[in-house]
Amino acid sequence: MDLYKTRDHVSNFDDHVAEYKVMSEKTRASSKNSLNVAYGPGANEKLDLFFPSAPVPGCPIHLFIHGGYWRMFAKDDFSFIADNVTACGAIAAIMDYDLMPAVRMETIIGQVRKALLWLHQIAPQIGGDATRLTVSGHSAGAHLATFTFSSDFDGPLPKAAVLLSGVYDLKPLQTSFLEPLIGLTDNEVDNFSPLLMQHASATHVFIAYGDKETLPFAQQAQDFAQHLENRGSKASVNALITTDHMSAVRDLGRSGTTIGKILQSAIGLS
Repeated sequence: MDLYKTRDHVSNFDDHVAEYKVMSEKTRASSKNSLNVAYGPGANEKLDLFFPSAPVPGCPIHLFIHGGYWRMFAKDDFSFIADNVTACGAIAAIMDYDLMPAVRMETIIGQVRKALLWLHQIAPQIGGDATRLTVSGHSAGAHLATFTFSSDFDGPLPKAAVLLSGVYDLKPLQTSFLEPLIGLTDNEVDNFSPLLMQHASATHVFIAYGDKETLPFAQQAQDFAQHLENRGSKASVNALITTDHMSAVRDLGRSGTTIGKILQSAIGLS
């Protein structure tokens, strides 16, 4: 079996997706928010902002980047992440981006950086502090989040990053089920594999994966944490007990879970 094909390893995959939708609809209906705000001129360059119930001027801002192997899902599927973010007094920004194969990975990385830059610039207008940015991402979103603190990015550095169930070496995906779907090129593998890149040591990185995930996700998490530590970054790695690839991101939006508490700790560093 393909160890990267999540659907084959999570028996209730579709149930999780349906649960995300219900939770996200509830979040949008019950929260203080501003939806479909443009961070760029593209049709999919939009994000949703969610605000604490009792905001304090100059509060932290947290950007969440969804997964889906760069080819599926959207911000509306993950509004529920904002529940945990706003509960600890931060503004949550849940972003959309264009999907492969309609665009290439370089475009998506550019959009993630554009969203962070936009949040940095707009921070005072939405009641946030431009110096108190943090990021998180799940699966492909964790991969994309690394480009907000890679050394080739000259924009604002997040104080902390939470990387959940990420892929940091793209090479194995060229022989996975994804090959006919997104067709990663050799140049993309070489240029956009975080394990081959340098990163700013100022960003504190929290890496996590579910202990019920397949071996490559555990190994890549360990390898990337070691890669960062070897280069002077503060990085930790956590195996989440009784957690699979799909329940991991669900728990990110819940304040009482292990990964939910890790997210709170990351925001607290800002």
